Amino acid sequence: MAEHDAHRAIAAIWHIEAASVIGAVARIVRDVGLAEEFAQDALVAALEHWPQAGIPDKPGAWLTTAAKRRALDHLRHEQIAAGKAEDVARELDFQHAVASDEADAAREAKLDDALRGGVGDDVLRLIFTACHPVLPPEARCALTLRVMGGLSTDEIARAYLKPEATIAQRIVRAKRSLAAARVPFEVPRGEALAGRLASVLEVIYLIFNEGYAATSGSDWMRPALSEEALRLGRVLAGLMPDEPEVFGLVALMEIQASRFAARLSASGEPILLQDQDRSRWDALLIRRGLLALAHAEALQPNAGPYTLQAAIAACHARAARVEDTDWARIVSLYDTLAQRNPSPVVALNRAVAFSMAYGPADALPLVDALQADPALQAYHLLPAVRGDLLERLGRLAEAAAAFEHAASLARNQRERRLLQARAARCRG
Repeated sequence: MAEHDAHRAIAAIWHIEAASVIGAVARIVRDVGLAEEFAQDALVAALEHWPQAGIPDKPGAWLTTAAKRRALDHLRHEQIAAGKAEDVARELDFQHAVASDEADAAREAKLDDALRGGVGDDVLRLIFTACHPVLPPEARCALTLRVMGGLSTDEIARAYLKPEATIAQRIVRAKRSLAAARVPFEVPRGEALAGRLASVLEVIYLIFNEGYAATSGSDWMRPALSEEALRLGRVLAGLMPDEPEVFGLVALMEIQASRFAARLSASGEPILLQDQDRSRWDALLIRRGLLALAHAEALQPNAGPYTLQAAIAACHARAARVEDTDWARIVSLYDTLAQRNPSPVVALNRAVAFSMAYGPADALPLVDALQADPALQAYHLLPAVRGDLLERLGRLAEAAAAFEHAASLARNQRERRLLQARAARCRG
């Protein structure tokens, strides 16, 4: 395998395996920052060895073993420096080693208890640890996105519409805060579990969205990320069967994931919602999503933000053709969402639905009003939506300029080409 191809393959593997590798190491060292460091060391080792030796049959196991060995070396050196050279190996799966001191035994008992409770998942522990209340909410999400799936600080910054430097500072401070507070690597219980849930749900959905429409790179989608987020959502639903927003989020992800096969052309180019072949939507995922939505609505008639977004997605899923979509209901759902969870992105999405229900002329002022919002200054979908409305109104020169502006802001290569093509079409 050529070195360039090998590096691309390793990058793809890392996006899939990073969270489980970091989670497995964090269970040993009880420090998310150190766990990520050792996992990165394993990645460097893979980049050095795999292009010549070939990618192993089980690359995730290879990375985990390499990272655990580095963790063991660290613990040995740490214990030797402290004058405690005996029994330094802590519950390494590949050696079946067990920690001997009482503090470690107590921590392992907590983990065993979690395993018996059906949440024996290092990745899930990793998320809840990173979402510990010792961190501010924005730092919890940024750190978890960093250690889940190998997302870069730039990708996280784009997801939050924040400067990259701000996100980088949050991540560094979050790691230091967790280490200083000696936060245990475990799934919390009772009120502590419920208290961290909002951040956990936000993180899972942001991971899903990065897979659904990649911030940057040459591929518009990264399905492995979305599949991991959906898996975590299903695990959470099993853990918290009476929590409506967990099922609301699962419903939303199931329905959106149903469109994957229809979202790309044979050459990998994006296909927008209105142009998709709906016969290619996954009927099983839609059914699962609608069932989860019904469960969420039964648990809490006064729907939360994820349940409301799932209800919007369900309107699309129930329409056999785009012209059959109940756009008026979607606008109404966005009105409720804007009241309960206002944001400029919600306002922009509402404007799109409004244009479909009542026409582009009435929707254009809503979009123009958002141009002054600082949070949307670098958000490429704002000029993209404006270009679409202008094109539908026949104002082609203005539409072309809006699409060109959107293309200049887009970081994903596929999406940029789509916007450039739309600009060219408007120019004739």
